[in-house]
Amino acid sequence: MAESITIEVQRYRPEEQSQPSWQTYEVPFQPEWMVLDALNYIKDNLDGTLSYRWSCRMGVCGSCGMMVNGEPVLTCAAYLKGFTPGPIRVEPLTGFPVIRDLIGDMSDFLEKLSRVSPWIMREEEPPLSKGEHLQTPEQLAEYKGYSMCINCMLCYAACPIYELEPGFIGPAAIALAQRYNLDSRDQGAAERMKTLSDAEGIWACTFVGECSTVCPKNVDPAGAIQRYKLAATVDHFKSMVLPWSER
Repeated sequence: MAESITIEVQRYRPEEQSQPSWQTYEVPFQPEWMVLDALNYIKDNLDGTLSYRWSCRMGVCGSCGMMVNGEPVLTCAAYLKGFTPGPIRVEPLTGFPVIRDLIGDMSDFLEKLSRVSPWIMREEEPPLSKGEHLQTPEQLAEYKGYSMCINCMLCYAACPIYELEPGFIGPAAIALAQRYNLDSRDQGAAERMKTLSDAEGIWACTFVGECSTVCPKNVDPAGAIQRYKLAATVDHFKSMVLPWSER
């Protein structure tokens, strides 16, 4: 077994560089280490100037998403041994402006997420005396899968449309919109459809499906987009047919 492994890290320090560059580090090879452990070793022992995001180390917070050998992954869940014999190339997620080293600017996603109103919308709230909005297990199961999104942005990095058409609202935002559309307590589906049925919404997706392939939580944003397309098509034909049927 090798005693060390080579990590090639993309560096970008805007105060010193006009373009990113590559820097190589040798780190100890530990079979139980994740790529994030190797980055932490570099930060703690070799180069304290290296910048990247991480928090929970448990695949929950979504903050440590990076490109590893060209694939978007959570570095806290990617074993070093899965990339042997190396070298391992680590870059910031594709499609996002780089702030510094491995840190991308997620402002575009956050703005688009707010556009789909990712919260329960009600036309009218019943009085508190009527109690809670209860759900059956079946109603919970309808949207639970989409609620598992951790905003890691791996789906955006894998999506060829987002890189070519930055206006595309993107897979995670659409999946989270669907999470609330399918919630029995929500009444905001029609309002969200106004945002998502335009040219930069669901119809920009060409159904490559890579967003679902890379999702670490099996959210299936590609499936959410196809369900949304079906709903939009049904709404369109209803708007054409129903006025005539009422005459």
